[in-house]
Amino acid sequence: MAGKRQHEIRRGLIKVRIRQRKSNLKSGYTVSVVRLYRNGSEWKESARFERDDIPLIRLVLDEAYTWILSRGGELE
Repeated sequence: MAGKRQHEIRRGLIKVRIRQRKSNLKSGYTVSVVRLYRNGSEWKESARFERDDIPLIRLVLDEAYTWILSRGGELE
């Protein structure tokens, strides 16, 4: 079950989405990372990354972790 989107962080072409998940047993947050790219005039997303994307991915994941902790949340 997909959770409700709570927050999105974008740096350059890297985007992190944070969703809140709730279940009968526990609640928490999930995080997904995508890379934006352009196909003609249309923007698309990919879950494949290049070597030079890694430092930026680390940065946005750190920001996502800080955002979640600031709300007292846990990652699932």
